[in-house]
Amino acid sequence: MGKLVDGVWHDVWYDTAKTGGAFKRADSAFRHQVSTEGRTGFPVEAGRYHLFVSLACPWAHRTIIFRKLKRLESAISLSVVDPLMLEQGWRFSSPDPVTGADFLHQVYTMAVPDYTGRVTVPVLWDKRERTIVNNESSEIIRLMNGPLAALGDASIDYYPADLAGDIDALNARIYDAVNNGVYKAGFATSQAAYEAAYGALFAMLDELEARLSRSRYLFGDRLTEADWRLFTTLVRFDPVYHGHFKCNRQTLRSFPNLWGYVRDLYQMPGIAETVSLDHIKRHYYVSQRTVNPTQIVPLGPVIDYAEPHDRTRLST
Repeated sequence: MGKLVDGVWHDVWYDTAKTGGAFKRADSAFRHQVSTEGRTGFPVEAGRYHLFVSLACPWAHRTIIFRKLKRLESAISLSVVDPLMLEQGWRFSSPDPVTGADFLHQVYTMAVPDYTGRVTVPVLWDKRERTIVNNESSEIIRLMNGPLAALGDASIDYYPADLAGDIDALNARIYDAVNNGVYKAGFATSQAAYEAAYGALFAMLDELEARLSRSRYLFGDRLTEADWRLFTTLVRFDPVYHGHFKCNRQTLRSFPNLWGYVRDLYQMPGIAETVSLDHIKRHYYVSQRTVNPTQIVPLGPVIDYAEPHDRTRLST
């Protein structure tokens, strides 16, 4: 874990001393957009863009799923970093074929030589201009669902206009309490900060459990980006967040509707191959030495996401 300061790598953990022990996530730094007309400087063009991801990271996992769902594999190339994020941060098992980089922080300084900030995945890279387009996962998946979908499959819209406001509102609540909430619990360095995050997390999971008792997906029968944003956190809950991040009031498998919901999404065509429990567990338990100083990776739990579910009974 570390960051760049004026283009120089520093191996430093998050500073929670200034925030009363609470983890505060910094905003993503690169927020350029891709447009059909090219008015942003980044036009829709097959083969121009490249995605840097980690199979361990829930934020990157969103973009891997959308690349799959929107059939963009041939239009947007992909590099996967090693699961271990140690002294130099995210690294490549061998030099990246697109940039020649050994570490992801070198990709950032190719774009901005004096960059200061965290080096995160996912990264949408412009191979022609050799720069970072965007490193905010929520915006990258909308680019894939929006203008970039013309390069793949534009037939399914996961952010329909008539639900956009409701999706945004629910996304914001789930992000704060669940997606980022598990990190706020796991990275807290004070009891008060941990308990606040823990309480908000399980209150939201209880609400989602009740919501999903009435409908197959978060918005009835309509599968949206909100479901996939939630899925990437939930699929990691029992293997990592329950124990490693002390989110241990109960396992996800003890929520009947959430557990069925995760299996439902996991079993959709192409999704299982985007989930690597090996990368997930090795990354969290070995890389985050502040949380797990022994770096021992637990052998359990045994989870079968392919187990049959009964979510179709809620379809109308």
